[in-house]
Amino acid sequence: MGSDGGLLAPVWAGTRAEAITSDAAWLRAMLEAEGALARAQARLGLIPSEAAAAIDRTAATLVLDPADLARRARQSANPVVPLVADLRRAVPGAASSVHRGATSQDILDSAAMLVATRAIRGIVGDLSAIMRDLSELAERHRDTVMAARTLGQQAVPTTFGLKAAGWLAGLMRARARLRELRLPAQLGGAAGTLAAFAEHAGASSPAAGARGADAGTALLLAEVFAEEIGLAAPPMPWHAERSPVTELGAALTATARALGKPATDIVLMAQTEVGEVAESSAGSSSAMPQKRNPALSVLVRSAAFQVPAYAQILGQVGEHERAAGAWQAEWLPLREALRLTGGAAETAAELVAGLRVFPDRMRANAELTGGRLLAERLAAHLDRKALDEALSAEGPLQDHAELLDPAAYLGAAPELVDRILATYREQP
Repeated sequence: MGSDGGLLAPVWAGTRAEAITSDAAWLRAMLEAEGALARAQARLGLIPSEAAAAIDRTAATLVLDPADLARRARQSANPVVPLVADLRRAVPGAASSVHRGATSQDILDSAAMLVATRAIRGIVGDLSAIMRDLSELAERHRDTVMAARTLGQQAVPTTFGLKAAGWLAGLMRARARLRELRLPAQLGGAAGTLAAFAEHAGASSPAAGARGADAGTALLLAEVFAEEIGLAAPPMPWHAERSPVTELGAALTATARALGKPATDIVLMAQTEVGEVAESSAGSSSAMPQKRNPALSVLVRSAAFQVPAYAQILGQVGEHERAAGAWQAEWLPLREALRLTGGAAETAAELVAGLRVFPDRMRANAELTGGRLLAERLAAHLDRKALDEALSAEGPLQDHAELLDPAAYLGAAPELVDRILATYREQP
């Protein structure tokens, strides 16, 4: 069985996001979760420290075939069951301590949050690089005149600096949202009550009382497990309350859309008839050797279309304490949303870093309509009849030359650039 190399999703092929979200990476994260659980239980005296060391050591080095694991997972509807069986066989002297008290969802959800944390770290790094380059573009082109376009038509003058600042503002919001995420570990046991953990703790502690269970140690175990795996400690298991996954999907959607905005504008600005910017990529065509397609922008834009669709599947309402299908349906869409957003961020960083800007062409395009780009300004100075007569005349506008300089009708565009740049510089 061949692995998915991104043939139909080149936006993430060969990127860091591909490696971070691969089958092997998910498998490694599940084994890391098992190792973290063993270490946490050993810290609280719930399993022997020697057993925890053997489990942790084996989990860190165990090599499994993801394809084989996937085939065997069909019998249990999740890959953790065969993984735990393999791990127990690999540590025969500590088999009874492997996965003790846990359920499959504890391991898979925690692994998912671990993979997501690593992917987001890369995305945030790429966003920071893009934002730095956009801030430089916005500052350099603060006063570079171009035509603003609404509904595809020239509207009024603006500056390329303001357009770049708008892209920057969207990415600032997206990065802040990603940074605010506190992805939690999952540890609840069979149905989110921590009952098996409490029972094991009670069996080893005379202070547990008549119930024979130690709820306090079980609650503490969840916190220690989160610490060991490097994730946030939730107030309670979230196996049936999927807000963490929903919020993650929403943040990835916002990021993909923020990346898609400059990509969409660049596609239009790079059209042959417009020619205001150009990508650094070759953008070759299989049939038309003269073409220089905006390939990087196309890749980023493709991701911006897909991520919202995948995110819609995340966090669907499930039944009682374990969803029959809704949980399983999350795994692939979450992986795709992470790798598409990560691939788009890395691709956009290349796009913006190499973007070529042509101010002369921008100015020439702003003058294409013979002064009609300033119709809004004329309307502030002429009565309706005079305005209609001026705009209905053929050829360039001849009268009112003093009102027809695009650079003199930029409103607060330069100052808005300054405001966005100041906000950017204040961010950590």
